[in-house]
Amino acid sequence: MRLKERTRSWIPALALAAALAPGAALAAPPVLVKLGTAAPEGSSWHRILREMGEKWTKSSGGAVQLRIYAGGVLGDEPDMVRKMRVGQIQSAALTAVGLADIDRSVSALQIPMMFDSYEELDSVREALRPELEKGLREKGFVVLNWGDAGWVHFFGTEPITTPEDLKKRKLFVWAGDSSAVDLWKAAGFNPVPLAATDILPALQTGLIDAFDTTPLLALSSQWFGLAPHMLELRWAPLVGATVILESTWKKIPKEMRPAIREAAEEAGSRLRSEIREANEEAITAMVKHGLTLHPAGPEITAAWRRSAEAVYPAARAPATTRDRSRVPGPLSDSQRARTAHGARGPGHRHRGAPPQGRLPGLPSGAPACGEHGPGPRRQLAPA
Repeated sequence: MRLKERTRSWIPALALAAALAPGAALAAPPVLVKLGTAAPEGSSWHRILREMGEKWTKSSGGAVQLRIYAGGVLGDEPDMVRKMRVGQIQSAALTAVGLADIDRSVSALQIPMMFDSYEELDSVREALRPELEKGLREKGFVVLNWGDAGWVHFFGTEPITTPEDLKKRKLFVWAGDSSAVDLWKAAGFNPVPLAATDILPALQTGLIDAFDTTPLLALSSQWFGLAPHMLELRWAPLVGATVILESTWKKIPKEMRPAIREAAEEAGSRLRSEIREANEEAITAMVKHGLTLHPAGPEITAAWRRSAEAVYPAARAPATTRDRSRVPGPLSDSQRARTAHGARGPGHRHRGAPPQGRLPGLPSGAPACGEHGPGPRRQLAPA
């Protein structure tokens, strides 16, 4: 009996000692990163992001976990940026539209006809990367990787060959980007501001009859079915990046950050490689399903360049708020030769005549990142 009483008296003391012992504190809860993307569930983009999250969990021993909201369920890119700012989500895979909503300097990579190849884009992006990432960080965002979704082309319900053809059309532009709307209007076009999630119903009702996007997005969204004409002109690269709130990044233990960043950089490299190649395959697939390609020869390319050059100073200005000297100007032939290295690599087959000489232009008013499937998407609040 006395032994039992003694045992009972030890229990509180043993519990207290265990609580005070080194390493006995409860493990900190995992850092949950909620990431929004317009990429459709099951797409290459979504798959690579999901695999990145698996590597985060593995390298951190479960201390960092990624939850992906794909298919535009959180709304358009400006909606995702707003949700990050209020803390509903902590990360997003964005195109230049969403990134420019954070810092306009990113628009420097989106100037149409500035680049003739991915090598040129990669070279300029690497040169500007420190400055661009600094600008985003000053706004509270850390860049995890850079990517792109291919070359932007014009699509229409009727053939679009020259700038005059496009001026007769009702062109989708991104809602909320008033500077882009003003630029298109100043150049004589008819922009219609909408969310990317509204492109399909807008085509169905006739609210718009033209848009610009990449072949892969036109295919995955099925927009090309209602706009079966594509101009073979590389208007601009659709650039993007995956960003995370700096406040969330700082919650990740310092010793874990290198592995997290390494997995993100690897995902960015895979995205650039796979998405670029997939865009060429997308053109072939759309042609099999009724898409008509309209070549852009030297004269047509020159006409588009003249139209772009007419508003080039105004187009370049929004991207120069940080340092005007850092914004790329027209690439010279020698610069182009140095970046090309005599080979284009996967997905670099050039359709139509390549732009030559001076290549400035106005920012794309419709970088259309809506990779989601057809129809408007209901916006959800992340759990």
